[in-house]
Amino acid sequence: MNSLRFAVHESARSPHAEIWFAEPPGFTAIPLGVLLTPQGSPAFDTLDTAVAALLESAPDERVRQLLIAQLAKGKALLASLVEVGTAHCSIGLHRDDHPKSGGTPHPLLSLLTLTWRSTATAPSALTAARAVASEGHPHSRVEYLDRLACGPVTLGEVVRTPLPGTGLPTRPLLQVHAYLPHPDRKRMAVFTLSSAAVERREEYRGLLRRVVELVSFEEPTG
Repeated sequence: MNSLRFAVHESARSPHAEIWFAEPPGFTAIPLGVLLTPQGSPAFDTLDTAVAALLESAPDERVRQLLIAQLAKGKALLASLVEVGTAHCSIGLHRDDHPKSGGTPHPLLSLLTLTWRSTATAPSALTAARAVASEGHPHSRVEYLDRLACGPVTLGEVVRTPLPGTGLPTRPLLQVHAYLPHPDRKRMAVFTLSSAAVERREEYRGLLRRVVELVSFEEPTG
């Protein structure tokens, strides 16, 4: 078996880092700090220049307005994620090697997020065990793991359908959650892997399980 190789991102050595994990192949991180930087900052000027170049490449005014609308919508969605504590967001793009009914393979899109949540002070094992029950949404295939480097973890799945009027496609959305209590016993890291490819739930669950197996709350490179 070939050994696994990992590329260490520069953020891994940041003195402000609070959690370390390996991003799976096929995922591209969204620079939340850059896209949501306040107006007037140097980073905003850099982003504004990049967006201006993109808009100038539009073939006509109609396409230009569509791009502006899509950019604004995407920025609003990212701002909503950050507002509820999301610290990391990645878009996954993978090839569907086993399409239904033997059809043509097509790309599979997914979204991986890391969100921090405050918790009542309690032993980590108890926080992990009751995390799913406190969500307010019925989870299926709940699994408790207690022998990982990061401590106890609870996995669970939810299939949701966005309501009409939300601006989201009204098709079932699979969300696989992993709840990881922080050693300080005051907060919890929640990894969520979402995809409209509900029929690929086994693959996505296995992908998220692999992510949490490598999570550490201590700087792993020493």
